[in-house]
Amino acid sequence: MKKRLPTVLVIDDEVRSQEALRRTLDEDFEVFTASSAEEALAILEREWIQIVLTDQRMPGTSGVALLRQVRERWPDAVRIIISGYTDAEDIIAGVNEAGIYQYLLKPWQPEQLLLTLRGAAELSRLQAENQRLAVDLKASAPVLAARVGRHQDQLARRYALERLVRAPDSPMNALCAMVERLAALDIPVLLTGESGTGKELLARALHYDSPRAEQAFVVQNCGALPDQLLESELFGHKRGAFTGAFEDRVGLFKQADGGTMLLDEIGETSAAFQVKLLRTLQEGEIRPLGSSRTQAVDVRVVAATNRDLEAEVRAGRFREDLYYRLAAFTLHVPPLRERPMDIPLIAQRLADDIGASLGRQFAPLSAELIGCLTAWRWPGNVRELRNEVLRMAALADGDTLSPAHLSPRVLRAAEGEQETALALIDGLAGDLKTRLEALEARIIKECLIRQRWNKTRAARELGLSRVGLRAKLARYGLEGRTERTSPTRTD
Repeated sequence: MKKRLPTVLVIDDEVRSQEALRRTLDEDFEVFTASSAEEALAILEREWIQIVLTDQRMPGTSGVALLRQVRERWPDAVRIIISGYTDAEDIIAGVNEAGIYQYLLKPWQPEQLLLTLRGAAELSRLQAENQRLAVDLKASAPVLAARVGRHQDQLARRYALERLVRAPDSPMNALCAMVERLAALDIPVLLTGESGTGKELLARALHYDSPRAEQAFVVQNCGALPDQLLESELFGHKRGAFTGAFEDRVGLFKQADGGTMLLDEIGETSAAFQVKLLRTLQEGEIRPLGSSRTQAVDVRVVAATNRDLEAEVRAGRFREDLYYRLAAFTLHVPPLRERPMDIPLIAQRLADDIGASLGRQFAPLSAELIGCLTAWRWPGNVRELRNEVLRMAALADGDTLSPAHLSPRVLRAAEGEQETALALIDGLAGDLKTRLEALEARIIKECLIRQRWNKTRAARELGLSRVGLRAKLARYGLEGRTERTSPTRTD
């Protein structure tokens, strides 16, 4: 029997917008359309609708008002607003009055819209599964308990450190060993590193390998919301605490009680919010907005950022006392360009996973393709690498991923690899020993310049001890140049 597509109801008073949304969603969803709240309610009366996607500003009934009615009469429908306006009161009213799942802004991007609605469809499926499990609970609590246990075991296996793809000589090995040691210690951990390096995966590994593994793991991106909404999201609020707060809301800290909270992009928070977060971490309690009473919480906090928080502290943009509360232990996740030995393994895992999601099986990656991948510096890290593998999978005619389908910028890097290597040795003269020494000096100098003459970081990148690096600097006459060029070194 053919599997039924998830149903979505699109409400927009502009017919052209309806049609654009229908064309985007038609392959993955069964789409119903309406031009007004009245038409939408009539469709909801006769059809089983899983997702309601409505424009906010329409003649007559607004999107929030419509979704408030949908929430009262069809509470299982996942509710989404799409609007060209970013009025904060509209957003707050949508969250609190209509219980919306997402607030999307125009002009929308097809990929983002599809990603959001697929997430909504999955949420609808999980809600139905939850209702079914509630029935099972009444019939057989042990059966449900076993299912929950199996689900927890699956999560623990999925986010175990062993699942992190890395080569035997990868710098990630020392990092994972440290994560394994810290998991059992109930202390705050700060994860630093560029976007897309896998900080959230390490945070999950910290949680699922800890004594808190059976409790909740909650994630909040601190840079995604303004202060008031972020406070409401983390600490909760009481009805009437602010405009649009029509009901009590349990904050994420309370939901994570006994478990772990990942505060992602912590460096994006304001000074005012940092004060409130510091109090929560110091006292182990929260105060919902509009409440006069505090609530005790027991949460292990893991923070993540792509900023240099020490520099932010020196610049006065981040509170020093909060920094030391969050950074009881700091782990730096290296970017993909500093661990090229991992690229072939990660790319192969991504190809296998993407192939499985598409119902296809791709052949092992060729040496030519691996050469192209390792030649690029991957500023977007693993997230960018995944996009490239997905691009090749989408364009592949058979079961082989071809370098020809890589993005032009990645191909240009691969084509320029030979010219770069020749440029590196250009101008060297003398016998082989002399040329090798000159080349080594050039590499060390280039590394020092890139690391702003920080010898500790340069030695780590080159695989040398600090003593070994100093010896080479003295040998090649670079020590004095380092002193003159870098009066503000931090090594």
